[in-house]
Amino acid sequence: MDKETLTSKVEEALSEIRPFLESDGGDIKLLSINDNIVTVKLMGNCVSCSVNQMTLKNGVEMTIKKYAPQIQEVINIS
Repeated sequence: MDKETLTSKVEEALSEIRPFLESDGGDIKLLSINDNIVTVKLMGNCVSCSVNQMTLKNGVEMTIKKYAPQIQEVINIS
């Protein structure tokens, strides 16, 4: 999968999960994709949420892998 297609797939995955984050006053932004590792930035209430790492792994990462199975990990940069 080329970089443009991969980015599109990751953005599509983020569009699926974004409404759930927004309902809690948060959001997410794609920063980069390098070597099948996605770097995102959690924003709003997601930054200080006590379960943001669980959301990142069980929500965001799982959804991204559904759209782009070659993704190995999702990392949050605050």
